[in-house]
Amino acid sequence: MEPDRGRWGGDSVSMVRTLFRKYDGRPHRLLESVKLGEDEYGLWVGSAPGQRGQRADGSWVSIDHHRVRLYPRGQWWSALFNDEPHPTRIYCDVTMPAEFGVDSVTTVDLDLDIRLMRDGTVRVMDEDEFLHHQVEYGYPPQVVATAQATCLWLTDHITTTEPFTTAYKPYLDQIRSLSAAT
Repeated sequence: MEPDRGRWGGDSVSMVRTLFRKYDGRPHRLLESVKLGEDEYGLWVGSAPGQRGQRADGSWVSIDHHRVRLYPRGQWWSALFNDEPHPTRIYCDVTMPAEFGVDSVTTVDLDLDIRLMRDGTVRVMDEDEFLHHQVEYGYPPQVVATAQATCLWLTDHITTTEPFTTAYKPYLDQIRSLSAAT
């Protein structure tokens, strides 16, 4: 999988290669994202309409809205914050803690996802995939327990706790501004 730099390939914008893998090491999602900054919550990257990402099957998808992703250090999750009118405001992936390189982030996707919809509904997704992959990939008991505990924590905190309430908003404004300038 090779990223698509598109219009962001110039020297004025710092890019970060973001790769999600499955537990067996296979690529799951790849995107070249704009580095927006780092704060007490972690590393923030962004994507704008027209950027492309690659799926596990090698197909490319075009991003149709502004969004920012947070990779917290040492945590078993990452979060994607979508601009309006996308129906999902926040999409959290339960992952193993991210590994940070100079201009890259790699993490292992553990299937469970939590969605906060625009209407306030919280949904846990892909529990069947998580159960299937426990067997297929041989998730160790500690990985299973930590993924389940992380899923529960995210479900309980996604509507009430930072960085989910307002911390992402300046980064979303930033990717909108950068996109308008290119």
